[in-house]
Amino acid sequence: MASMTMTMEEFYIQHAERYKKLVAAFKPGPSTAKPTDPNPDIIVSARIRPMMEDETAQGFPEGVHPRTKGNTNTVDLHELRRPPRGLPSLNSFNFTVDHVFGPESQTAQIYDSLVQPLVPWAWGGGFGTLFAYGQTGSGKTFTVSGLERHVAETLMDGNLDGERKIYICIVELAGQTAYDLLNSRKQISVLEDSFGTTQLAGAIEHHITTKSAMLSYIDAAAALRATSPTLKNDTSSRSHAICRIRIENPAMAGEEDGLLYLIDLAGSEAARDKVIHDTTRMKEAREINTSLSVLKDCIRGRALADAEAISKPGKKAYVPFRQSTLTKTLKHVFDPTSARSCKTVVVACVNPCLADVFASKNTLRFAELLRVPVAKFKPPVFNPKVPATWNNEELRAWIEQNSGTPKVDGSLLAPTESGPQLLRLPIPEFLSRCLKTAGVSQEQARAFHGKFWKLHVDSTKAAASTSKTAAVASETSVEKATKGMSRMELLDSSVDPEPGSDVIPFKQRIRPGMVISWSPSGEYAKFSSGGTGKSSMAIILSPAHAVGERVKDLFGTPVNKAGLEDEEKYLCAILTPAILPGAYDLSLWRHVVVSLEEMETEVLLEWDSATRYYYMTV
Repeated sequence: MASMTMTMEEFYIQHAERYKKLVAAFKPGPSTAKPTDPNPDIIVSARIRPMMEDETAQGFPEGVHPRTKGNTNTVDLHELRRPPRGLPSLNSFNFTVDHVFGPESQTAQIYDSLVQPLVPWAWGGGFGTLFAYGQTGSGKTFTVSGLERHVAETLMDGNLDGERKIYICIVELAGQTAYDLLNSRKQISVLEDSFGTTQLAGAIEHHITTKSAMLSYIDAAAALRATSPTLKNDTSSRSHAICRIRIENPAMAGEEDGLLYLIDLAGSEAARDKVIHDTTRMKEAREINTSLSVLKDCIRGRALADAEAISKPGKKAYVPFRQSTLTKTLKHVFDPTSARSCKTVVVACVNPCLADVFASKNTLRFAELLRVPVAKFKPPVFNPKVPATWNNEELRAWIEQNSGTPKVDGSLLAPTESGPQLLRLPIPEFLSRCLKTAGVSQEQARAFHGKFWKLHVDSTKAAASTSKTAAVASETSVEKATKGMSRMELLDSSVDPEPGSDVIPFKQRIRPGMVISWSPSGEYAKFSSGGTGKSSMAIILSPAHAVGERVKDLFGTPVNKAGLEDEEKYLCAILTPAILPGAYDLSLWRHVVVSLEEMETEVLLEWDSATRYYYMTV
């Protein structure tokens, strides 16, 4: 009768020596996971913490063993099966992830291998996200707090390119309620604005300029986070903590900021962990486990959506981010309709003790499911009108030929990237790389980015037949690319439609509709770009001497003055920045007079009928 009432913990301790012998005799077989190439957008890892002194003192052996030979990204997990009669036997499983960190691994190794690349990615305007999850007491908070300190050092050591403004916000999600941990744990609201963007209404962002200031905020938030004792951990985190670092690039005021999320998830609990819970704690545990399940579906769903975005552009993935407050808060990360580039690192924290082998098995199974299979790479057939088919050499050649004057240096914009990889580069990083080429202005960089993406969008919409694709593939020059277009189609932009006009200096072929940049002076100076005396843009209407005597400029000064026939001056309408980034409005009735010597360069604009704005092109 005593054996029938023996707990599993007592069973493990009683048969610990037999378990160790069975494990020592175990011969690992091949991994049961399907082979897959690493996904560059989501990296899944497992960290196995060391055994605790109290676990060892009670006589528990280790139940989780990282492989040290062969496939070192595989973990073997051994259960001790309790039979109705006879001796206990071993029940073994293996799980494969992208990286395995054993009990001897330091947090710095995890940071250098996985998390450090997220920092320059967010610095360049992308999304970087770290999730740490696992059973309560498995070392999640220890791992995340250590990684946060390494992030602070990287952000503040001055080795990242360019100047940025950095802001930090740390919130806590307990059930369906959110709190600001940097504002005395005041309750905030998770709301979606009219643009579909999730906002943490009431949360305060703090501008940080030093490593010590950032660490002080992290420590203050940790002290206010909700914890409760469990059977496994006296200070178990009963909430999700989200540290959001927003990185603003002052040089790219019109672009969205980079975001870095460091997320310490609440500890999941197995059924045996909850035997002493009251109804409130049971509800809390149920909400935690439900939100973790939804999170798994969202991470995997977004990774699948990103993997198929280029290869299957017409397919729409479903990601259930609205099913929990946690994933709704992180909508930026999971929404497949977002154009923002996301990179995600998952650290599954594992308790190696045999007493917790069932919870550890669930954690590792969860991690293995997050690995999104990537199709075996097949070099695409090169098509000069489809950026997704370009390798690095072909991409650089296209950049050199199509980036305007001066030419953008392909080795600076795409040192290693292929066409698909450059399409995933965050916009601010794309623009920053263009600006490294001497003489390239921000306006030219934006116009070139728009041209690159327009080509990609057009290529995904084209339903070309095999024969048509082959015909396009043979065309390599700008002239061939525009062959067959009518004159009316060519007049959708300000490009001179006459053949060979691009080799003639623009001042020798002034015409109505030409867009020029100029340096306003005198009373016109206030209409320069931003009122700072920088170059502005205008569209040429006619020679100033050709208009009637009643025509006046925007100040009321007559345009056609006596003796003007001897001067090369033109009546122009000014162009002003529109609401949308990179867009321009034509103020057709705001006239200025621009002399030929004030004109600097020709600017190419395209009309977009969807937004009803003009956009710069190259």
